[in-house]
Amino acid sequence: MNIAIGTSKDRPLYEDALRVRRLVFIEEQHVPEEEEIDQFEDDAFHLVLYDGDIPVGAGRLRFIDEGVGKIERICVLPSYRGRGAGRMVMEAIEQLATSKGAKKVKLNAQTHAEPFYQQLGYTTVSDVFLDAGIPHVAMVKPLE
Repeated sequence: MNIAIGTSKDRPLYEDALRVRRLVFIEEQHVPEEEEIDQFEDDAFHLVLYDGDIPVGAGRLRFIDEGVGKIERICVLPSYRGRGAGRMVMEAIEQLATSKGAKKVKLNAQTHAEPFYQQLGYTTVSDVFLDAGIPHVAMVKPLE
């Protein structure tokens, strides 16, 4: 498997990212499309995990403050979960954040995924809150 990185201007990479996000968030989790595809698409780096030519995972990174990266829209197709795909996306996105000067990354994790992010070194910094009707927690991780 390999990771490709680009922006919303990089087609077909961006379309592949949206394809995975639609399958996971809109179809599987019933997130409204207008919430999933938002005003930050053009301000973010988009990552796609490919198995050959097939997009199987995605995520995005944008910078919200000096030295702070916001990781968003991490998703992996159901048939690839539990096989290291999510870890590959997260490692690539953290490397990208570091290369762009981020000293810290933050994300809002669905509560069922909180243990996954804790294993990757993230610390929970909020109580549970709803985003798109799904329970989440805010998490942070310092980068080296």
